[in-house]
Amino acid sequence: MIISVASGKGGTGKTTIATNLALSLKNCQYVDCDVEEPNGYIFLRPQIQESKTVYLPVPHVHLEKCSFCGKCAEFCQFNALAVAKENILIFPELCHGCGGCMVICPNSAITEENRSIGVVEKGKASHLEFVQGKLNIGEPMATPVVRAVKDEIDEEKIAILDASPGTGCPVIETISGSDYCLLITEPTPFGLYDLQLAVEVMRNLRIPFGIIVNRWGEGDSQLEDYCLKENIPILLKIPFSRDIAMLYSKGIPLVQAHPHWKANFLKLFEGIEERLGEATHHH
Repeated sequence: MIISVASGKGGTGKTTIATNLALSLKNCQYVDCDVEEPNGYIFLRPQIQESKTVYLPVPHVHLEKCSFCGKCAEFCQFNALAVAKENILIFPELCHGCGGCMVICPNSAITEENRSIGVVEKGKASHLEFVQGKLNIGEPMATPVVRAVKDEIDEEKIAILDASPGTGCPVIETISGSDYCLLITEPTPFGLYDLQLAVEVMRNLRIPFGIIVNRWGEGDSQLEDYCLKENIPILLKIPFSRDIAMLYSKGIPLVQAHPHWKANFLKLFEGIEERLGEATHHH
């Protein structure tokens, strides 16, 4: 089963939920897909055992074969190639690695070469299997690294995917194919606004989802009213507490400091299983 953990905005406690849920389950894999800023390792402290470079194929033009017809540049919707008088300019950071320029070239003047854009690291954190992706600094293309991280998902395990904040391409890539998505939010007007955007994405992708409210107790009832109106289940509430904030700042998982929380996360998982069972039954 694949459960992704997402949020409309950063700082809502997504990694807290993903790591604590993973620590509460048996036969589980924690997969950090927030490749621009992975921070699950702060809480899980894994032993990294394996590291793989992620490459993106970018064009290499053999000028001796090139007739400067410009078909490659016309084809590329990302403007990764430009034809000058007797030269071709390549902008690797704009290239999405689709290979279209190579296919369309009438003179077979284009081949591909690999450009390193990040790494995927695998290891163990006590009983958990740990996977994370790291995008190279300054690299704009996060999605291929997210894809490489997802290639490491073990279908025999429960995979908890920690998505990046927001609703952009890396998030869509992370949550696509998930059996269930947990949306983490907080009961403030900003939290509600970002949650509404995230809900829209979930509905478009037709992924079953539920809400976890972090810092419960601050803010107002607008969030609950919205969930009630939209028939969205609130699956768990984490109270606004100085103690929880302190643990977070020290990188200590909630379920390690307060083992009784494990029961709450187990109940959350059982609730998801039940909902998915019902959904399958109804279809």
